[in-house]
Amino acid sequence: MSQDRYDLAIIGSGIVGLAHAWSAAERGLRVIVFDRSHRPEGASIRNFGMVWPIGQSAGFNLQSALLSRDRWLFLKENSDIWVNPCGSLHLAHAADEWAVLNEFAEDAQENGYDCRLLNREETLSKSKGVNSEGLRGSLWSPTELCVDPRAALSQLPPWLEASHQVQFQFETHISQVKSGVIQAANGQSWRAEKTLICNGADFQSLFPDFFENSPMTRCKLQMMATGPQPKNWRVGPHLASGLTLRHYQNFESCPSLESVKRRFGEENPLFDQFGIHVMASQGSDGSIILGDSHEYDDDIDPFRKSVIDEIILKEAKRIFQLENWTITRRWDGIYAKTPGESHYSRAITKNVRVFTGLGGAGMTMSFGLAEHYWNHWLAASSLFNEESETELKITAGIGEAL
Repeated sequence: MSQDRYDLAIIGSGIVGLAHAWSAAERGLRVIVFDRSHRPEGASIRNFGMVWPIGQSAGFNLQSALLSRDRWLFLKENSDIWVNPCGSLHLAHAADEWAVLNEFAEDAQENGYDCRLLNREETLSKSKGVNSEGLRGSLWSPTELCVDPRAALSQLPPWLEASHQVQFQFETHISQVKSGVIQAANGQSWRAEKTLICNGADFQSLFPDFFENSPMTRCKLQMMATGPQPKNWRVGPHLASGLTLRHYQNFESCPSLESVKRRFGEENPLFDQFGIHVMASQGSDGSIILGDSHEYDDDIDPFRKSVIDEIILKEAKRIFQLENWTITRRWDGIYAKTPGESHYSRAITKNVRVFTGLGGAGMTMSFGLAEHYWNHWLAASSLFNEESETELKITAGIGEAL
């Protein structure tokens, strides 16, 4: 058994675990992070790299996303991690899509969103990647960021180690967690006052009964990427098609959204069957990431569906225009999602808590949620006690959003 004792042990070195390691270490806790792999390989690297405040519901979720944004911009200035404050465009190529954007923009500022409508010409001036045919206009938001998921998740651990003395134990499969003791499959163990389980749906292997009674679902996505665009061609902002309006809760209050949903369902039922929406982001190397899809629980199988790729690519070519459409990478991933909630946080024992279920919003929400929770836990002078969502939101200073 290791003689070292830690204030906090974190299981999982994805973006959620790293966010909590950063927030806890900043507050003076001695932190160790465990991961069974030798590098990040899960959902945290299988995404667009979008930090996406515009897609979060008003109130606590939006404020958490904006706080995450501030933390990413801090990393931009204080580390070698590439962070691009590119903003985003929601594109409207149909009348009902344009109606939704107008309805959303009407109350956006009052609800805390920094965005405005652009006409056709203004939209085209913002991005070379927009197909002008049939374009009505767009919703421009300057708050979105782009990061390279694989690079960022590889660079964060050494930065946390150097700047905040966070310890990392990679290639270590944790087989058992009890109050005060973390046990590895090879017999090695460590002592920690508190333990956070941040390894997505994989926490099922540690606490199967607890997982069985949780509300979490598993979601599979499919994505792809082009090769680098030629001659340093840049798309500019993140781009979102009309299909995306169906996916994010922030648009649910728009009356015209039902027309958008109905039209896409009639055009191609597979849009709904596979939860397809189409977005584009460009990494530091110039490649364009395109996606994605959503299949849940019993619908998940180990095989990639070529029909999903074909639909995404066909829709992308209808909405976007790129210099290079050659697909060089395709991948899928599985993440944990909590229906109706931004995340899942529950105490398992007095000293052990699971924190997961951010769905596809890990890059957007993790840093902000970790800050809110650590402020709350330390203010309560009793880490990991079960708290209500109302108590947390009031502690975060946004009780008026309830």
